[in-house]
Amino acid sequence: MREIRMDGPGKNSLGTAMLTFLLAELTAAAGEPVLLTGAGDAFSAGLNLHEIHALEGDGMLAFLRLLERAVAALYLYPGPTVALVNGHAIAGGCVLTLACDHRVAASNPKIKIGLNEVALGMRFPPRLLAMIKHRVPTHFHTAVLLGACLFDPASALRMGIVDEVADDARSVAEARLAALASNPGDAYALTKADLRGTEQDLCPDAVFEPTLRAIVPVWTTPVIKQKLAAMLRR
Repeated sequence: MREIRMDGPGKNSLGTAMLTFLLAELTAAAGEPVLLTGAGDAFSAGLNLHEIHALEGDGMLAFLRLLERAVAALYLYPGPTVALVNGHAIAGGCVLTLACDHRVAASNPKIKIGLNEVALGMRFPPRLLAMIKHRVPTHFHTAVLLGACLFDPASALRMGIVDEVADDARSVAEARLAALASNPGDAYALTKADLRGTEQDLCPDAVFEPTLRAIVPVWTTPVIKQKLAAMLRR
């Protein structure tokens, strides 16, 4: 088992450094079972707002491409992956949770899990959204995506965002990862690829590039900048 632990400022927020770290760790893991978790009392509280607030134009486009690559790499990773949701998993943190094969959350009712992008006025990048649509049960799409709420672990379980809630979440997550890893690795990887396809299956380049470019102005409007600035002040 290889543990990938997100450890960074802003409750393990997802900026360029963290996303690059995740890509490098997944590449180095080379198909061995992966346990993804966060340091301290958070899994990941979402994107790095300081970085997002400062980005414009080509810089934002490059960041969104990196975000898409990291999420796709986790979702399409050939070996077993389990998310140990030890604390808040908000926005991008929730996305990483959903990208794992199995998801175990700690039974702390103070933990918040969810996708609040719509509440911030943001549009989901295309491959990321395709993954979410595959992983969240269809009948909860409205509540989870359009409702843009943050849920406690028990509610996240009911919504299909996590698979289990446990008092000893680490032990349960490690046991689930061991069970998945007990299957023949080649068969696991091939079946996972058959189920999830490729980045092109999530969204072909002909649609991906223009969609991503159309999203950049949405993420950089004065209204978004003002919302992010207010959140940073808090």
